[in-house]
Amino acid sequence: MKILAITNQKGGVGKTTTCVNLAASLAANYKKVLLVDLDPQGNASTGSGVDKAHLKHSIYHVLIGKKTLNEVIVSSEKGGYHVAPSNRELAGAEVELVNELARETRLKQALNNLEQKYDYILLDCPPALNLVTVNALTAADSVMIPMQCEYYALEGLSDLVNTIKKVRVNLNAKLEIEGLLRTMFDNRNMLAQQVSAQLVSHFGDKVYKTVIPRNIRLAEAPSYGLPALIYDKASRGAQSYLELAKEIILINQIVKDNKHG
Repeated sequence: MKILAITNQKGGVGKTTTCVNLAASLAANYKKVLLVDLDPQGNASTGSGVDKAHLKHSIYHVLIGKKTLNEVIVSSEKGGYHVAPSNRELAGAEVELVNELARETRLKQALNNLEQKYDYILLDCPPALNLVTVNALTAADSVMIPMQCEYYALEGLSDLVNTIKKVRVNLNAKLEIEGLLRTMFDNRNMLAQQVSAQLVSHFGDKVYKTVIPRNIRLAEAPSYGLPALIYDKASRGAQSYLELAKEIILINQIVKDNKHG
């Protein structure tokens, strides 16, 4: 089982789009996938076809210790994966957990008690370096950082890398950056090409080979409660996430082989 936190404290970088479409693409490759929506906006839930307005229980109830993950998981019928959904209630978790013992490890404990076995668990983090994000980083094996290739992107990246280092020292020694994902990429944009080149020269093979293009179908699909793969499989956006899923499966296979080798 691989637990991947998908995070960037900068909003609007395609984080939730990545979570939903990667979940569907891994499922299309016959992997069992759980998507945990840790953003109070609940966009990953909506984009997976889950009605967040009428949830009896959500990831909020798991973090405050009222429910187990098994009790809140629902199915994304069209996407072919499972979802631990979220809504506005989650915004209150931060305040309620402030004085609790082991508050950073709530999600990790919940995942340890999962009854169903998954190949991949994707954690969609809120666009902030808060207690919920720290819970995700404490529970994860590795981190995927979606980012746009623009001027301010590299600035925010250093803050996130420092947070990951702190979490590694204090809470989760095995945490590593699996990869940086270039999203909303426009090949005609000179600055995007320059930032992309900088990323590759600085992070080397930590930058995924797959690049996610700017694509209208990726933007339209959530309003139908569908991953792009179901909404329009032939679109460039859907195809690029299928490529990403294959790249991630391959990376994890190599890691496994190296461990056993």
